[in-house]
Amino acid sequence: MIKQPAVYILASKRNGTLYVGVTSNLVKRVWQHKNDEVDGFTKQYQVHTLVYFELHTAMLDAIRREKQIKKWYRAWKIRLIEEQNPEWRDLWSEIT
Repeated sequence: MIKQPAVYILASKRNGTLYVGVTSNLVKRVWQHKNDEVDGFTKQYQVHTLVYFELHTAMLDAIRREKQIKKWYRAWKIRLIEEQNPEWRDLWSEIT
């Protein structure tokens, strides 16, 4: 398995509940969220749609970025998503 640090945002629907996460294996982690293998927030609120992701070369950079985005206002997160994904498409097919 090749590790590729990534920050990602999942949504329950367009302009719905958002979840910001970090991982070293984006495909595996999103699959876990989509299949409710991760107990907690995303399972409870049905937050399964990958609407944004960015890849990093180092995990420390990805963790810093995740923490930065988590502190943002909701409107800033929505703007970030819509700059790259204005239709709020599920990006799952782009990573698999």
